[in-house]
Amino acid sequence: QVQLVESGGGLVQPGESLRLSCAASGIGSMFSIYAMAWYRQAPGKQREFVSYVIRGVHTNYGKSAKGRFTISRDDAKNTVYLQMKNLHTDDTDDYYCSAGVSVVAGRILEPVSDWGQGTQVTVSY
Repeated sequence: QVQLVESGGGLVQPGESLRLSCAASGIGSMFSIYAMAWYRQAPGKQREFVSYVIRGVHTNYGKSAKGRFTISRDDAKNTVYLQMKNLHTDDTDDYYCSAGVSVVAGRILEPVSDWGQGTQVTVSY
């Protein structure tokens, strides 16, 4: 059974940075072929696409992430990262990762696991 565990969130001030990690277990070497994506969600709201990476080559970002966030993956560690710079107060949310066969319009297709617990990012003075 594939499990995704997000980490790296925390409380930071506006303008600071965080690096989120998403470690996949139970997936073995298949990790490298899956599309990996990050989403954000506020309580009571729908999840919002943040970024995805396919095969370590093709990346895409949601509007709020462009120019400030960078997604990357280490297939040897079965981990995907989200480097977040110049954080704004409206970046505050819970962040989740997902893995699947592909991504269309920011939506993971054929996800290989349930959603993880997420990691909380709070940007505040």
